[in-house]
Amino acid sequence: MTKFLLKFYCLFFFLFFFQITLGFQKKELLNPKSIKVLTWNIQDLGGTKNDEEILFIAKILKDYDLIALQEIVAKDPAGAKAVARIADALNRLGSKWDYSISNPTKSSSSYASERYAFLWKTSKMRLNKQAFLDTKLQHKIEREPYIGLFEYKKNKTSFYVVNMHARTYNKHPEMEISNFKFYPKRFGTDAFIFLGDFNLNEKHTVWNPLYKKGFTSALKNTPTTLKRKCKNGVYMNYPIDNIYFNTNYFTQINSFAIDFVKDCKNLSNARKISDHLPVVSELSFIH
Repeated sequence: MTKFLLKFYCLFFFLFFFQITLGFQKKELLNPKSIKVLTWNIQDLGGTKNDEEILFIAKILKDYDLIALQEIVAKDPAGAKAVARIADALNRLGSKWDYSISNPTKSSSSYASERYAFLWKTSKMRLNKQAFLDTKLQHKIEREPYIGLFEYKKNKTSFYVVNMHARTYNKHPEMEISNFKFYPKRFGTDAFIFLGDFNLNEKHTVWNPLYKKGFTSALKNTPTTLKRKCKNGVYMNYPIDNIYFNTNYFTQINSFAIDFVKDCKNLSNARKISDHLPVVSELSFIH
């Protein structure tokens, strides 16, 4: 009886493990061509971020494949060094990462000027050529966007990612964003992802020309900024960070903002990291 029960339990656990393994395989096969994209305005990313905060940031980023960062300090080397510190922390968390940092934007002052950054998992993504600031727009846009042509290694599909921090709402950021509608003709493709902090939401009419071309927003009516103080238990504010992608090239599997605050009592410490939440879109390639 004991031997029989032992064989039974062994068979049970084998079948149980096999089902779990098969389940994971099926889940993987359902989305064989997907990437997880994250954009984050990390407030004043520079020398003020200590090692503990850098590690906290890296632990949030580690589960994603392609990262776009905004509001990196440009007036001294500390901003670029902070991105390198994040990349180093990511590399120590299990995956191999590479990164690219922009030059300072050609802004009206050193205080308005920023850097952008891309970080990506080298097992999944490749930067096809050096990312660049859009110098053609540097006289029209306060912080000209940073553009990278990426390739998804699994199916050799290439697409442009446009990383931008638009000027504040009272300075009409729609006048800057309106330039995006010319990108498909300029670059000879509709394969774009526009992401960042746009200082306006996805309902603004400035997006309509892109919507007509098949673009859509990852988030709908989702607050992505933090209040200075909680009011009636609410610490979220404006829905201005987002990811816009072309539905002729991508299908969205999932999207969300990462709430690293979780409770009003954590708000003041959370704001030491950033006054924005990271925004995520998991995208599957159609072709």
